[in-house]
Amino acid sequence: MAAYKQDQGRLARMASFWTLVAMAFYGCSSLRAELPAYFEQLGQPLVSGMPEIPVLGVRLDAAFLIAAVLFVSGTWLIYRWLETPKNADLLIETENELRKVTWPTMKEVVNASIVVIISVLFLMAFLAGADIVLARVAAVVLGGTS
Repeated sequence: MAAYKQDQGRLARMASFWTLVAMAFYGCSSLRAELPAYFEQLGQPLVSGMPEIPVLGVRLDAAFLIAAVLFVSGTWLIYRWLETPKNADLLIETENELRKVTWPTMKEVVNASIVVIISVLFLMAFLAGADIVLARVAAVVLGGTS
């Protein structure tokens, strides 16, 4: 089946796809590590003369096969899910809107950051001073020492 609006929203689709595939890979590799702890038979090599895949150095056991099948099928499902018209249109619209954004220059970012830092420091000093003054007023009113 052909991709839905294949040439549109290419960057947003790729970013979404590879992010979800990376998450699926992490999940499947974690599953592969955990399966032998719960089911001891899944950690035994499938071929007695070849415990590892020669070039890759990966143990060839049932846990690996389960994780690999889940990863491949999950990758295919992610691709199909992102190609549904609803999701594809959302990603296409997102990329189109991001192209319209006027991104600030480095100088504007630095100046805005300095303004924010100075504002936070001023507000912090004001609130600390107000806290000290109010603490002393409360101590006097409640009969404590000043």
